[in-house]
Amino acid sequence: MGKHPNGKKDIKELVRELLLGLGEDPKREGLRETPRRVAELYNELTQGYREDPQGIVGDAVFTVDYDSMVVLKDIEFYSLCEHHLIPFFGHVHVGYIPKGQVIGASKIPRVVDSFAKRLQLQERMTEEIACFLEEAIQPLGLGVVVEGMHLCMAMRGVEKRDAWMVTSAMKGSFRKDAKTRAEFLQFIAPRLER
Repeated sequence: MGKHPNGKKDIKELVRELLLGLGEDPKREGLRETPRRVAELYNELTQGYREDPQGIVGDAVFTVDYDSMVVLKDIEFYSLCEHHLIPFFGHVHVGYIPKGQVIGASKIPRVVDSFAKRLQLQERMTEEIACFLEEAIQPLGLGVVVEGMHLCMAMRGVEKRDAWMVTSAMKGSFRKDAKTRAEFLQFIAPRLER
């Protein structure tokens, strides 16, 4: 079996073996390019392993005299369930109260993608996004809510196609102050009410 210089097995070879294991012929016309396409797909879907979220933020943290809530909602994400390698997808909502600095709005979706484009659990991804943003901008409070549709649950097993998982991570004043948390949840409520 082919190996990469770093010792990892070649994904194309693994896909060929998978096709054989499924009883397929990898030389069949429709499947000839499948190993290459799948290797490229997984390379793209796991690019978060090769990104440094701190490098994404760079110098896009700005000093401001603003202490009211900032909310960015409906950030689309796609990820892979680490248990079945099947996609889960949905929306991320981020809110924070600045303590003298804000982050460039376009950086938040890129940070979300950096953590989503890995083999993931929604619960861990939610916490990773929150912890990273809390460290990057050191706000008074921060909240992250993730809504996810898990194809591993919709396509197999219990086959529940309309079940959405909602996870949250609340930091600082979002965790300690019920009014602050409620304000954030009110901002994102129209999205949560399907």
